[in-house]
Amino acid sequence: MSSQVEHPAGGYKKLFETVEELATPITTHVTGRIPVWLRGSLLRCGPGLFEVGSEPFYHLFDGQALLHKFEIKEGHVTYYRRFIRTDCYVRAITEKRIVITEFGTYAYPDPCKNIFSRFFTYFQGVEVTDNALVNVYPVGEDFYACTETNFLTKINPDNLETLKKVDISKIVSVNGVTAHPHIENDGTVYNIGNCFGKNFSIAYNIVRIPPLQADRKDPMTKCEVVVQFPCSDRFKPSYVHSFGLTPNYLVFVETPVKINLLKFLSSWSLWGANYMDCFESNESMGVWMHVADKKKGKYLNIKYRTSPFNLFHHINTYEENGFLIVDLCTWKGYEFIYNYLYLANLRDNWEEVKKHAQKAPQPEVRRYVLPLNIEKADTGKNLITLPNTTATATLNSDETIWLEPEVIFSGPRQAFEFPQINYTKYSGKPYTFAYGLGLNHFVPDRLCKINIKTRETWVWQEPDAYPSEPIFVSHPDALEEDDGVVLSIIVSPGNGPKPAYLLILSAKDMSEVARAEVDINIPVTFHGFFKKA
Repeated sequence: MSSQVEHPAGGYKKLFETVEELATPITTHVTGRIPVWLRGSLLRCGPGLFEVGSEPFYHLFDGQALLHKFEIKEGHVTYYRRFIRTDCYVRAITEKRIVITEFGTYAYPDPCKNIFSRFFTYFQGVEVTDNALVNVYPVGEDFYACTETNFLTKINPDNLETLKKVDISKIVSVNGVTAHPHIENDGTVYNIGNCFGKNFSIAYNIVRIPPLQADRKDPMTKCEVVVQFPCSDRFKPSYVHSFGLTPNYLVFVETPVKINLLKFLSSWSLWGANYMDCFESNESMGVWMHVADKKKGKYLNIKYRTSPFNLFHHINTYEENGFLIVDLCTWKGYEFIYNYLYLANLRDNWEEVKKHAQKAPQPEVRRYVLPLNIEKADTGKNLITLPNTTATATLNSDETIWLEPEVIFSGPRQAFEFPQINYTKYSGKPYTFAYGLGLNHFVPDRLCKINIKTRETWVWQEPDAYPSEPIFVSHPDALEEDDGVVLSIIVSPGNGPKPAYLLILSAKDMSEVARAEVDINIPVTFHGFFKKA
């Protein structure tokens, strides 16, 4: 899965160029043959505005949210995009400056205000961004774009119109939720978020949004907390990006990447910082893995511990004979976070990216196996009795269970990230295949498929082509797990006459089925959803 491609100094920068939205959908140029069964819309979120007037955004996570749509119908494809009318976008456009502090960009006070009005503004509380550039997903019959704060933005998936902003913290006890909810086949949505309780006590709440019911009321208003996970540090919650879900259990991996809450609350008023400045590490804690009974809403006080790593994306979690299998895309060491955040700085050139990427530790796809039935008589023993895994779980005398993983993939320049599976049929169940991005010095330059069981890999790659997260779409009459296609948006500034296209691959062998090319550039997208017609 490794790549030896050396990117030109400016090629990948096309991922981070400001673009204009479209007045109407444009017709793409299709080569190949799109399967007749493939009908629907690929919705994607990402940054599209990287500066406001003379003020630049300094980080990949700061560009203002742009919503993309490739609509596939009867072998034809159209492309459309619109900026999401969040408060931070509308105010920035209106005032011609960056108004709300983003992840890596500080918003300076309005120079037109005098010193007294600025002083009083400082004590009105932290103004949290609603820049919904990370993901888009359904809740009932509605669709929401999101970031990782407490704000969700309801959008119209047909015309990409912005409908309204929703503050989930006013509905349920969370201060923010992840951009990676789990959506069950009946439409139930689960998510996780930090909760700042009394006396600054911090916890992580799992919230559930029911599917649309007979009363036709907005499911979002029925959101509720179903279980709470404890926090390892009273004042410093861990960064939360994703979590695991099975039919019977919820799994939360608490990593040593911490948010200094006191620094966060004081940073805007006292020393002009941004979100990124409030991250720090506590590697001495290692990693704590938490499990809850999903149906009973009960936290299982089993003390799973392992050595420190960092985590963005779960691949899949499932149950097997009294054990939980937890497959993760991990990164060793806190240095990863520093380098990842630094490498996402939009103002660096390719040589700087490579220099800092070389400091970063190796990524690994890991499998952890968590035993659910614990007997004190087994102290000192490996509790895992499953065949075909080298993962271990040892019960210590202090009742902690020390976990050692099975490493599925590892090695320099072999990063497998932004994982996707046949989610509808295999989420929370035993599975075989995962699809993801291959990262070359943190720049996505290939699409990968891995067989979790045999370690076999398939790769799609072209020179100077930068793909987005692959989305798996199953054939409606599929008999096998990988019977379907993989969709990805490719930015290709120096490879052929068209600067970008929607790529359709066979999910079996990652061979090209078709592509739908456009005459305009498409900037980077993070995550998205395929809405079937």
